Amino acid sequence: MKVLVLGSGAKDHAITWWFSQSRLIDGLFVAPGNIGTQYIATNLAIDPSDPQQVHEACLEHGIDYVFVGTENPLFTGVIDYLNERGIDTFGAPMRALKLEGDRTFARMFTDRHNIPTASHALFGDEETLSNYLKTHQGQRFVVKSNTIAPSRVMVDSSDYDALMEFSRTILATGPIILEEHLEGLPITVTLFLDNKGYLALPTCSDYMKSESGGLPTGGMGSICPVPLQPELTASLFETIIEPTLFGLKAERMAYKGVLTISVIITKHGPILVDYHVRFNDPAAQAFVPLIKTDIVEILTAMQHDTLNELSLELSTNSAVALVVASEGYPERPIIGKVLDPLPAPLMLNAFEAAPRYFFGGVQQIDGVAQTTGGRCVTVVGIGYNIMNANKSAYKGVKHVNFEGAWYRKDIGDKFFEN
Repeated sequence: MKVLVLGSGAKDHAITWWFSQSRLIDGLFVAPGNIGTQYIATNLAIDPSDPQQVHEACLEHGIDYVFVGTENPLFTGVIDYLNERGIDTFGAPMRALKLEGDRTFARMFTDRHNIPTASHALFGDEETLSNYLKTHQGQRFVVKSNTIAPSRVMVDSSDYDALMEFSRTILATGPIILEEHLEGLPITVTLFLDNKGYLALPTCSDYMKSESGGLPTGGMGSICPVPLQPELTASLFETIIEPTLFGLKAERMAYKGVLTISVIITKHGPILVDYHVRFNDPAAQAFVPLIKTDIVEILTAMQHDTLNELSLELSTNSAVALVVASEGYPERPIIGKVLDPLPAPLMLNAFEAAPRYFFGGVQQIDGVAQTTGGRCVTVVGIGYNIMNANKSAYKGVKHVNFEGAWYRKDIGDKFFEN
């Protein structure tokens, strides 16, 4: 089995590393990949969002399975294009993309299936939005684009001017969705799906701001697994996960791939925030090192619709993922900074006891590692509990050095502080 992973981010590096641990493949490719994936796979210099280029690469290299865990190739139709030409894939087809690509549709879906979600309203013009905010002066809201956008493209505020200023930038291209602010613990639930069931991966809790109370980002850290009480876990499955999967089948949107569900655990119970038909970053970097089951065994079960019969083998350890970002991120990241070389065993993630290093916005340019994006490296500490994993991550981050590098200092703290 020759596998092609599409993407260049840290979560794509993590998935590629997972494949590299498999004994059931005989070829591993990434398009376009990054400085980290080149050590464990063959990077292909093609556009992963161009269906024709991906198909031609499959023919050229004898690739028979394409794994899509990131958003852009999904929304350009790569999955459907390859399936029509006889190449097996992992990823959501076009018919399921509106679950993530249209938040209004997703909210209507949750309403139809009695899934708890935040109260919300859609606005297409400034005047109507302004009047609404003025009548709810002082109330805290979250503003998001109604269509797919990076998770950092939102504002969570009670300030009228801040909400209006941000909304104007979105309204210039399309509607915004205004939601109530929810207080509670954010968790990320990742499910592998087939036609008859699902396989739940370890639950994570992501840190989606630049600091406590800071700017929303694409994610600055994650812990895994989340220590939830059994009754909360049961409620999560009964009120959100099971009704969602029933709704997908009932509305003919069921597919084989991944579904990621963002949830807030409030004092009233779990509340759904968003659906994603791909992996979340940095949750993927946190849970991948804890899964002992061969990824190809999971995908084979998915092909045969036997996921619900598969017993997932997990490490008893915990993971803390720590994202190192560029100066200016999330608003205006400064790129082109030289990254100090990491020792080869760390680049290969070869030491069992050492942190894992998954690269995102870093590429090798003219033989030198340089930053090319906002979130550059995810350092994943592994330990027998969250506190120990936290210490490993913050010890390991000292190896990641470039001008302007920064990271949150509190990832995981709330889970072991009194």
